[in-house]
Amino acid sequence: MRILLVEDESHLAAQLRQTLEEAGYVVDTAGNGRDAWQLGGEQTYDVVVLDLGLPVLDGLSVLKRWRSEGMVTPVLILTARDQWHEKVAGIDAGADDYLTKPFHTEELLARVRALIRRAQGLASPVLQCGAVSLDTRSNRVTRDGHPVAMTSHEYKVLAYLMHRPNTVVSRTELTEHIYAQDFDRDSNTIEVFVARLRKKLPPAMIETVRGMGYRLVVP
Repeated sequence: MRILLVEDESHLAAQLRQTLEEAGYVVDTAGNGRDAWQLGGEQTYDVVVLDLGLPVLDGLSVLKRWRSEGMVTPVLILTARDQWHEKVAGIDAGADDYLTKPFHTEELLARVRALIRRAQGLASPVLQCGAVSLDTRSNRVTRDGHPVAMTSHEYKVLAYLMHRPNTVVSRTELTEHIYAQDFDRDSNTIEVFVARLRKKLPPAMIETVRGMGYRLVVP
């Protein structure tokens, strides 16, 4: 899962990026509204965490531009404790949720997980596909109740597919969502990760759709 983090306070941005990456997310960052607007229009994200008090172009204006341009990515806005009117304006402009500063990182992660689930019509933080369970809170995968060891990239590929059951996902889409913007991406490595996953998962759970990509088959 790939997140755009927009925060101009460098120390907080570094903290949040580390927290999100340790939780298994791929994170791109922007420190001002102009860069955020451009990234949001050029790249595909699963969630945007957007501070409203940004230089160059304020967060509310960025959000309004995104929505007017048809961007449907879930957006979590960050607001100051005493700026209640910003929350209202943010929700009216198209935000999906808000978090008031200061906040606990555990709450940020919980809200991010909820937005990703909601975007795919999923309710539980534990994703199930037959004998395989993936707990988005702990990044733990089990098969028939037994832990399944995975590398970070294997987990990211499986998590992305399990958030989109019975949906064909292209290799390009997977590549975009498991690598950060500044990473040297290679879509051919997706085949390697899928091959490794197939050895750890039930047979035929990940189906190859010729010329299109992969599909997670729900029993």
